[in-house]
Amino acid sequence: MRYFLTNDRIKVEIDSFGAEIKSVINRNNMREYMWYGDPKFWGRTSPVLFPFVGSLKDKKYSWNGEEYPMGQHGFARDNEFDLISQTDDEIWFSFKSNEATLAKYPFEFELQIGYKIVSKNETDDVSVMWKVLNPASETMYFSIGAHPAFLCPFHGYDRKKNNCKTGYKLFFEGTDMIHHHGNDVAKGLAIREDIEMPLDNGYVTITDDFFDRCTYMIEGNQTNRVGIADEEGKHIVDVCFDTPLFAVWSPEKKNAPFICIEPWYGRCDAADFEGDLSQREFTNVLESGQTFEGGYTMKFYEYYW
Repeated sequence: MRYFLTNDRIKVEIDSFGAEIKSVINRNNMREYMWYGDPKFWGRTSPVLFPFVGSLKDKKYSWNGEEYPMGQHGFARDNEFDLISQTDDEIWFSFKSNEATLAKYPFEFELQIGYKIVSKNETDDVSVMWKVLNPASETMYFSIGAHPAFLCPFHGYDRKKNNCKTGYKLFFEGTDMIHHHGNDVAKGLAIREDIEMPLDNGYVTITDDFFDRCTYMIEGNQTNRVGIADEEGKHIVDVCFDTPLFAVWSPEKKNAPFICIEPWYGRCDAADFEGDLSQREFTNVLESGQTFEGGYTMKFYEYYW
């Protein structure tokens, strides 16, 4: 099922499969902000990553002496969610553990995902809200993260002209230097190296090969606001968050017409990781009967040209 949140300025479309945002349209100029999921580049738009973020070493994890295979980013994005409630400007979905999930992730849970729209003077905001509930008697270990993809170039992609995102800018609020990890692209694992990305007043200009080397995984609360701006520095979207790390990604060596800004509570395994589920870096620990709450906000700017 597709559901909609609307006001006089913005329209958001959400699919109950994965509780995934599929579209964000400015109603004044009918501009789409979200990537449309062309499988030639990447077939998704804004999946929620749960109960894992990224890849696991050897595509498996261990718990209580047993090994469990697990694909990248967990399984929530590939399941149908139930509608809990909806108003004009807010909606909530739920996905609960079942026989199929317990076979590959032996923890009972309820994952609730909510969206709320608020229009302000300068921006139209979409808040993404997550709740993870542990109804079982044992401690639960999990990760959760976002993967929203924004159109870039925003002014329109012409395959014949190949006028892709080169020349656009990424903005990192409050810093002139970003430190990030590299990753093993083939295995999807983090490499323990400190790579510096110099910024000019918080901006870095995207080059043809900017995303070819790696996913930019950025730890240590270096910033809480990351944005995409055009060649002149006019902002199109900002993503605001208070997560322990985030990533910036576009498919390697494809010059794809979108950029993902991804707030994460958790990440892929490091290439040298040895340990069980409870020892994974950035894992979240949820005791019996407790609820984890997190999320982020996307700020969309009205854009004319």
